[in-house]
Formats: sequence, C-alpha cells, structure tokens
Amino acid sequence: MPRVGGGFREFERRIERERDSWKVRKKDSDDRKTYAEVFDKRNLLRIYKLFSDGVIDMIDFPISTGKEGNVFRAMTSDGDLLAVKIYRTSTATFRDMAKYIQGDPRFEGVTGNRRKLILVWASKEYRNLMRFTKAKVRVPEPVAHHDNIVVMEYIGTEASPAPMMKNVALDDPEHVASVLLEYMRRGYQDAELVHGDLSEYNVLMDGNDPVIIDVGQSVLTRHPFAEDMLVRDVTNMARFFRKYGLNIDVEQQLREIRKR
Repeated sequence: MPRVGGGFREFERRIERERDSWKVRKKDSDDRKTYAEVFDKRNLLRIYKLFSDGVIDMIDFPISTGKEGNVFRAMTSDGDLLAVKIYRTSTATFRDMAKYIQGDPRFEGVTGNRRKLILVWASKEYRNLMRFTKAKVRVPEPVAHHDNIVVMEYIGTEASPAPMMKNVALDDPEHVASVLLEYMRRGYQDAELVHGDLSEYNVLMDGNDPVIIDVGQSVLTRHPFAEDMLVRDVTNMARFFRKYGLNIDVEQQLREIRKR
C-alpha cells in the first residue's frame, strides 16, 4: 500500500488498487467479503490516522486472516517492519467475548453492542501485550492502538512471517517447552495474567524462540475464570509436547506457575 500523499480520497483509491495486487478476485467471495469488512469507510479513516500520525508509512500485504480480524505487514518511515491487526467490527464470532471482559476491573461497567465490545477487546489486547512485555514474556511488542486496530512488533523475516509452532518440526522441543512454561509462570506472577487460549496455534517460532500471540482473551489472575483457563493452557502444552516424547506433569507445572 503506497504512502499517504494526496489526502484521504487518494489514499482510499490506492487501497482499492492495492487489494487487486493481493489477488482478491471475484471468485474468492469469502476473501472479498473479509476485505470489504476490513476496509470499510470507518476503518479506512482509522488506518489513515495511523499513516498521518507517522505510526506506519506503508502496508505491504496480509499476513493472516482470522475469525476476528486480519493482520497485515506494515513498515515505518525508517524501514522497520510492524504488524497491524484490524478487528472486524461486523464479525459474529465475538458473541462469547463478554465473559472475558466481565470480571476484569480494567473494564468494569463496560456494556454495549458488539461494535463497542470489539473496540474494548482491541484495547484489552494492547494493554495485555504491554503487561506481558513488562513481565519479560515474549509477545509482539505493542506499538500503538487506535479503536479496533492494534499495531505491534512484526515477528518474522523480510521474506516471510514467522510460522506457527504447529507447522514447525522443533529442533529442541525440550528448550521450547521450558521457555513457554517459564513465560506462563512470569505471566501469572509478574503480569498477573493468564493467556486463556495457549496452544500450538497461538505460538510463533522466531527461529528457535517461541513468541506468544493472540492475547486479547487473556485475563487477570483474579478473574473468576482464570484458574480454569490456566489449567487448560498447561494441559494444552502437555498434550502438544507429548508427541516429542516429553512428559509434562500438569499438576507439578501448575504448582510451579502459582508458587510465590
């Protein structure tokens, strides 16, 4: 996506042209619907503000398409790569999101329609990224947040984004498992957060180093669902690493994570 120059109208026309370069054809009806939701007028204005504020200088291409939103690779004026996550405010997959927001004192009293809840969800992801980063849990470092858009560190190389852990044959699975369990401990004790959906689908591999992603649903440890979510996260890790011959004792790991 070219730089802003020429004002919003020109910016809007350039996005239309750029979508063609992503080869979104008429027969790809699902993709076309997705991009129509992502690049509606309201979102275009939000993206334009990020350009105008100097947060990003150009957007390269889509990295991933999820149920809740799309992630694009972007670049700053200095040439640094970033990831831009745009939540789709019209998606129906957020019908259960309220349970992750209710019980969080940071968002006490938040009610409203789906569009408003999604804006809160994006804010929640940004703030969770900040807490995890401060606790030295490897997540994409947060850069900026505006309404339903979160800008963060890009994980990957110039050639391609980092792969999900599920798609990688790990050279040293014991090391990766140890790091992830330590991140869960730091998350619980230092960030006072539980990821809530940790699995091989929500871990990227930056070389041999795991990076935890998708932290929008992460809850504070005092949330009423936190302990159940923690058990599920550790159980997921034990299940995944079993295929590498590792025997992770779930109960022992839960004690280590909770230990003060």
